[in-house]
Parts: sequence; structure tokens; C-alpha cells
Amino acid sequence: MRRGLTKSQEVAADLREQISSGELKGGGALPSESKMMAAYGYSRETIRAGVRLLVDEGLVVTGQGSGKYVREDYPPVIWNWSTLESRSRHANAVEGKTSGDQWATAVTEDGKTPRQEISVSIVEAPKHVHEALELAEGALAVCRQRVRYVDNRPYALADSYFPQELVTGTPLMEPRDVAAPGGVLASVGLIQARYRDEIAVRMPTRKEAELLALPAATPIAEHTRTGYDADGKPLRCMVTILPGDRHKILYEVDSD
Repeated sequence: MRRGLTKSQEVAADLREQISSGELKGGGALPSESKMMAAYGYSRETIRAGVRLLVDEGLVVTGQGSGKYVREDYPPVIWNWSTLESRSRHANAVEGKTSGDQWATAVTEDGKTPRQEISVSIVEAPKHVHEALELAEGALAVCRQRVRYVDNRPYALADSYFPQELVTGTPLMEPRDVAAPGGVLASVGLIQARYRDEIAVRMPTRKEAELLALPAATPIAEHTRTGYDADGKPLRCMVTILPGDRHKILYEVDSD
């Protein structure tokens, strides 16, 4: 037994090292309980307690039946929020070989295949979105909800909210991919001159975990971006849910 560790902690430490070294690969099954009982000389309950420690850490996930698997690695998507919604950059991309929105363009440029499931509804916005959009009491918002996939894996949720009166009758009401040079808002005369970003890190809700097929113990970053016109009027509030095991967020900031 390793000094200072209980038997179950010893099992967890050994398996953790095998995962770290690549001996146990992401997506692969752990050895059966019977094999681990023989290898360590410990009871079934001790083996289960050791594996449970790794499940709690998020290194091991439960598969169909009673099988346990090493958490599969996701190739990270890098979100450069400094340039992702640059109107000039997106205008060039839309006029070129890609035709999706800014996110789809960035994923395609990274050599991956984007896909989105989109729905549009008129809703009462969440409290922080209602406040960000400076909506009147009782006013409704248009919400474009997107589940975003990369190479057919769920990677992010992105809900964009707009004051209803601004986008009624525009392509943003259509439940499909829409794009225009410089962005769809700009194409209908609503130009975002600046953004305000907020990032919160938390555990996912049950619905978020289900939509994104998140293993246990996976934190998410909730990125809220509010876009304003030149007069400071809020035009859109986008709330993006980014699982911590498959994203990197990048900002480039001028020192002056």
C-alpha cells in the first residue's frame, strides 16, 4: 500500500497514473472489477470505491450497463472573441468560400465541420438578459437557440436574444442558418458598434448537461456578450455555454 493512502485511494492513484500516461486511453474501458480485484488483492467494494473517486473527479464516466470508461478527450475549439464578430472579417468570409455565421466560419477555417440545430421563439428573457437589453417590464424578446456541433459532437449552446420590435420580419426569425456580409443585424441596419462581455464559470444545469452530453464533474463557462449601437442602445444579448473540457477562450487586448 502507498504510504498515507487508503486502499481505495491507492486504486484511484494507480488508475489515475495509467490514464495520465496514456496506458488507459480516452474512450477505453477500465479493467473489469474482477481483474482489478485480482491485480490489487482488494475486495470488490474497495475497487468500486477507488473507481468512484475517479468518477467524482470526472476522469472516469459510466457507460451502458455497469461499464466504466476513461473520459474521452475532445479536441479543443479556440474562441477568439477579439475577432469572432469583426464585421469586416466576417464580410470577407461570407463573400468567400464559407456561408455560415461567424462561428461556423471559424470552425470551418480550423479544418472542422460545423453544424447547428436552431429554433426560434418569442420568450420572456432571463432576468440578466432582460436587464442587459434594457427591456420594458413585460416586454418579450426573440430568442435564437442553437445547439452547436463540431464534427457531429455537441460542443456549445448559443442563445441570442433580441428586442422583439427590432428583428420581427428579418431573417433572424427564420429557424435556420442565416448569414450576410458584416452580419445579419448589420444587413438590416442594426450595427453593433461595441460589445460588453461577462464570463461566469459554474456547473451545468441538468438540461445543459443533457444537450451537451456532458460527463459528470464538467464545469462550463457562461459567456454573455451584449452588443450596442453607436448611441449605446443594446441590440442583442448572446449567452454561450462552453463546456470546460472542449474549449479555450482567447482575447487579444491592446496595451494602450
